[in-house]
Formats: sequence, structure tokens, C-alpha cells
Amino acid sequence: MSATGVYRVTEIVGSSETSWEEATRNAVETAAKTLRDLRIAEVTKLDCRVEDGKVVAFRSRVSLSFKYED
Repeated sequence: MSATGVYRVTEIVGSSETSWEEATRNAVETAAKTLRDLRIAEVTKLDCRVEDGKVVAFRSRVSLSFKYED
């Protein structure tokens, strides 16, 4: 594995009705369908949607790093 290269970092948001972990997993696994060579996923922010005083959805903002191909 080479330590040199050029990487892109992009931010995405995943959501889940169950948990922040599932929201993060949804974000990464969905991105992996179209982005190759994902390297790092960093959770940068967690929040939730509230309706009538109850949490109805979890959201996870994730910065993804992937390598540009040569």
C-alpha cells in the first residue's frame, strides 16, 4: 500500500429511524455503491429530528475520504 496520493473529502448525511450508528452505516454503505476506494469515514455531527416532543429520526453527518485514481 502506497502512502502517497491525492484524496478527496466529501460530506454526506445519513439518516435512520433507529440510531446514529445505523444512520452512519446507511451513509457509508450508500456512498460505497458509487465511490471507490473509500478510506476514512469521520462522524462530524450528530443530530435528530423531533416531532411532538419525540425523536423520530437520527442523522449523522459524515466526512468521507477516498483516493483519486491514477
